[in-house]
Amino acid sequence: MADLITLFTVFLTIFIFGMTVLRIGLYQLSYRNMKLLIERYADNPFKGMIAGIVVTSILQSSSCTMVIAIGLVAVGVLNFKQSIGIILGANIGTTVTAELLTFSNAIPLWPLLILGAALLLIPKQTWFGAGGIVFGLGCIFVALNGFESLAEPLKQFPIIEESLVFTNDFPNASILIGTVMTAIIQSSTAATGISMSFLNEGVFSLPSAIGIMLGANIGTCITAWVASLGSNREARLVAMAHIWLNVLGVLLFAPFIDELAALSQWLSDEPAQQLAHISVVFNVLSSLIVLPFVHHFTRFVMFIHKYKD
Repeated sequence: MADLITLFTVFLTIFIFGMTVLRIGLYQLSYRNMKLLIERYADNPFKGMIAGIVVTSILQSSSCTMVIAIGLVAVGVLNFKQSIGIILGANIGTTVTAELLTFSNAIPLWPLLILGAALLLIPKQTWFGAGGIVFGLGCIFVALNGFESLAEPLKQFPIIEESLVFTNDFPNASILIGTVMTAIIQSSTAATGISMSFLNEGVFSLPSAIGIMLGANIGTCITAWVASLGSNREARLVAMAHIWLNVLGVLLFAPFIDELAALSQWLSDEPAQQLAHISVVFNVLSSLIVLPFVHHFTRFVMFIHKYKD
């Protein structure tokens, strides 16, 4: 058991390292432009949502988009209401990462790692950024394959087997697991990637994996909340709005996990793609439901947290 936990920790470290290198590469190529994009197009909720989708899809991190938004609100470039559209877009844009993970078994890994490492050695910003993207993806895919290799041995331990049986019988319990896991490792992508790997190997049932994905949407809010500490009150409201949006979205869809599982099976025959596609469905629907009511949601958050204009 200790050896398996050690290997799991190693693969998790490789995954997070890969995500970090990937983001560094993306920052090198686009960070300044993404910040300007948010500043320019956040003047109404719909344009803000589109900007949030684009920025998060490119930066591969909803947390990074949230940190940018909180920073812009803190310095007065944006106001609290303008940030809501960005949050909605960030929740949609982060699903691109989940879709990207489904290619882990379709792309040769060693050529990816060798090419990425070679590009990282070139002292030019563009080539270095491209190398970070390629090498980071290679590390992520290596980690996902590693998680899959651990799935079968982990199932042999009684405590793991009993926990899996419990979550398979009560999928809503996996929402809490996904929330805690993501809050600890600070990566909803890693939590979703682990779920995909275990789902591919039959460790998780599809409803349980969907529950973990829903919980990851709550757990990822911790990064924005930490980033808001020490900022002015309006910037802290952005982090609280992110939490409220994700919690309310999960509460809305939690009673329908079995229906989401049925829909995902209609969308794809591959387990990993089923989870990725239903993540897109959940985040898109959650954002579109709120979009027409941004003004009311803004007033709700301000009322709950006793903030006045």
